[in-house]
Amino acid sequence: MPVVVVESPAKAKTINKYLGSDYTVLASYGHVRDLPPKDGSVDPEHDFDMKWEIASDSQKHVRAIADALKDDPSLILATDPDREGEAISWHLQEALHKRRALKKDTPVSRVVFNAITKSAVTEAMENPREVDGPLVEAYLARRALDYLVGFNLSPVLWRKLPGAKSAGRVQSVCLRLIVEREMEIEAFRAQEYWSVKALLTTPRGQDLEARLTMLAGEKLEKFSIKDATHAEMAVQAVTSRQLSVHSVEAKPGTRNPSAPFMTSTLQQEASRKFGMGARQTMSAAQRLYEAGHITYMRTDGIDMAPEAVMAARDAIKDRYGEKYLPKSPRMYKNKAKNAQEAHECIRPTNMDRDAGSLGLSDPDQRKLYDLIWKRTLASQMEAARLERTTVEIRSQDGQVGLRATGQVIMFDGFIRVYEEGRDEPAGEDDDNRLPQLTEGDPLGFAKASLDEQFRKAGENGPAADDVIEETSDPAMRNNGAAVLAANESVLGLRHFTQPPPRYTEATLVKRMEELGIGRPSTYASIVTTIQDREYVRKEQNRLIPEDKGRLVTAFLTNYFRRYLEYDFTADLEEQLDDISAGDRDYKEVLRQFWQDFSAAIAETSELRITEVLEKINEVLEPHLFPPREDGGDPRACPNCGDGRLSMRTARSGGAFIGCSNYPECRFTRPFGPPSAAPEAPAIPPEGKLLGEDNGDPIWLHDGRFGPYVQRGDVTEENKKPQRQSLPKDWAPDSVDLEKAVRLLSLPRRVGEHPEDGVPIWSTIGRYGPYLKHAEDPTAKGKTAPLAEIDDVFTIGMNRAVEELAKKATRGRGQAAEPLRELGEHPESGGPVNVMKGRYGPYVKWDKVNATLPKDLDPQEVTLERAVELIAEKAAKGGKKKTAAKKSSGTAAKSASKSTSTAKKSTAKKSTASKSTASKSTGGTKSSTAKKGSTAKKSGTSGSGSDA
Repeated sequence: MPVVVVESPAKAKTINKYLGSDYTVLASYGHVRDLPPKDGSVDPEHDFDMKWEIASDSQKHVRAIADALKDDPSLILATDPDREGEAISWHLQEALHKRRALKKDTPVSRVVFNAITKSAVTEAMENPREVDGPLVEAYLARRALDYLVGFNLSPVLWRKLPGAKSAGRVQSVCLRLIVEREMEIEAFRAQEYWSVKALLTTPRGQDLEARLTMLAGEKLEKFSIKDATHAEMAVQAVTSRQLSVHSVEAKPGTRNPSAPFMTSTLQQEASRKFGMGARQTMSAAQRLYEAGHITYMRTDGIDMAPEAVMAARDAIKDRYGEKYLPKSPRMYKNKAKNAQEAHECIRPTNMDRDAGSLGLSDPDQRKLYDLIWKRTLASQMEAARLERTTVEIRSQDGQVGLRATGQVIMFDGFIRVYEEGRDEPAGEDDDNRLPQLTEGDPLGFAKASLDEQFRKAGENGPAADDVIEETSDPAMRNNGAAVLAANESVLGLRHFTQPPPRYTEATLVKRMEELGIGRPSTYASIVTTIQDREYVRKEQNRLIPEDKGRLVTAFLTNYFRRYLEYDFTADLEEQLDDISAGDRDYKEVLRQFWQDFSAAIAETSELRITEVLEKINEVLEPHLFPPREDGGDPRACPNCGDGRLSMRTARSGGAFIGCSNYPECRFTRPFGPPSAAPEAPAIPPEGKLLGEDNGDPIWLHDGRFGPYVQRGDVTEENKKPQRQSLPKDWAPDSVDLEKAVRLLSLPRRVGEHPEDGVPIWSTIGRYGPYLKHAEDPTAKGKTAPLAEIDDVFTIGMNRAVEELAKKATRGRGQAAEPLRELGEHPESGGPVNVMKGRYGPYVKWDKVNATLPKDLDPQEVTLERAVELIAEKAAKGGKKKTAAKKSSGTAAKSASKSTSTAKKSTAKKSTASKSTASKSTGGTKSSTAKKGSTAKKSGTSGSGSDA
């Protein structure tokens, strides 16, 4: 039987159903070979020779394929239809040749299918080909480039930038996108502007909302109404005039459906609609593909096979009727150059089956299939027909103009099935329906309050009858503020310009696609890698750079800027596409890249860490040290005034801003602009002097384990002055000299215990206030917790003795009360009781606990039944059944232990002799030392045995 090889066992199982018993279908379990992570795996000195290694967990899979070929030496490679799949086929062929499982005359063929269906698999088997050389070369070039960048650049980061983990040809460019967006957000300064809205009523008593577009006869721009004063004037201008309909314009419009999914758009839409990450999306899509439900999920293509188009049209007609079906099929053309080997779009393999009919149990797969099915059908449906209406409103003197807009869906078309998600909220007028109006209709001010609508839209925003003072408070953004007219139907609304939004995984993938960075098969792994490296974190589905990510980006953009340029990375991707098309030599691409890249690596070899950090200070200076309002030096230390602020790296890999006068000045603030720093702490970096007591300065410090008070200063003579941590419920700003001295007086001697004369101490420990009964507060002794901190300073002897006694009775020695006492064990003696346990009732005898069966009521247990349960439990656990057996068992155990010890001793001596003998040739001195060591161990062992 010919041997067919695919990547995964799930895919093998599905294909096996279609091929039947005439073929042996095996899985390679992904890539069978890879470049070992060590120097020399790609050798630029020898024409970029690549040393491949079969992974340890892949050895058995290659062996299984080789064994299967012994029975029928005919190999069919049916891996995925892309560059990666072609590479796996090539690796398998090479590995099997090296094992001599394939001979020169062994027939090897390559088949590809875009969907795992019977027709697709059968057709592919009838049209075999050879492994595609240019596609393999494109893979080799990509793999070599990624190795050369990662393996040479990452060590530079480790040496020059503590805490950095890795760099990558595409991952570092992707990280740069996120870091630069964050810096745009931080540099953004909100600009205030106002708009004016009016709630008007028609002659037929219907309300409509309009926005002011013209004032004093001039068209309003976005920032024309710049503050509350101008807004109030605009409101008065509107309310003091008679308004009427100047014109009504209704325009028909259409909305066409989006194209079917390709990899990037699927990832974006799954992120928008379900919050699924790129990796999560691709994992679910992979399982759907292997089960034969969808076509191949790594593709840049949006075109659909003709038979699939006809199947989609049939499904639309059957489900929704003729009116939802366009006269001719919709055709979509690929926008991407050299779209991933001209694959089809991502679509269902059977258009008649929706998510419900498949019976998918996995929620991710069910949601994703539903998304793909709806998008595919919608892409072949009739357009939605709309009517967009614009109403222009004017005052009689032409000084004031307002506009009301709206649209009505006349025919839903594809929207009945599917509507694409948005990265940002839709405009407020998108779905607004206007009342019937004609030119010249007079309009009055509505009696309804626009303020109520404003309050709901603003999510409990400020009161509408307040005129809010001018402010740049970011918290006011979007809520706005209102200037209310007397009739409550005209409002001035305050707005602030918004910073660019942080990337989501969806918008990041979209941006990478626009720039030509990476390819569909790499998007998920890139976005995941920068999160795994802790360069980026995800909060509320938004990607935020960590300090490590900022530092790595600053370093690379300064010393390796060319390799982080978007156009350079995109150009390299195009060169790889040219290789896959057979238009470029991959070795030449590698030579050109390596020539410049190796020179850039060499230039950084002499750099010192301090030099690198200072350079990063310069690069990030506008971000870290923006100009001060008073014109002072932004890098002057605000604490000591003499030192200069500089970026420093932490052992954890993060960064902070510190003073150059450290350790004399301990000023620090978080990495980032000063605005990002929290309010001044209650305890300054150098500590807070509370006063003096008996000539000693009393300090309040913030240490590694929290705030503490300290008596005296750290000197050469007094390296460890007396200290005491603050109790958890004491706020640092509430601690004064009196409180500090009381804390430093601990531990407090309460007195001597009346029974044994041993002192009792009160103090505060890691878990709160407690008593200790011991000769010394640092020695071992009995303890008892105290309820309040004040008890430490006020508790007397009587209560202290009582608390210690309570603790003793609460200890483990107190026996639990039995539910029922059944009597003495009939054979061995000792009480048998029914006890209440954490996991249900049980019977107890001596050290044997036997759980009661669920159907046995504890109140109905007899002594005989209890003895049976105990015997069963003892037999299972190898424990004693009777006292007599206990004796013999102990003797046997003792004898066994003695024998075991003797065996161990003999084994040790034997091992020692062998060790001494084997090492005796290493020199007399070494031999003697080993003998002495062995003798000493033997003597110790013998002594222990005799005892």
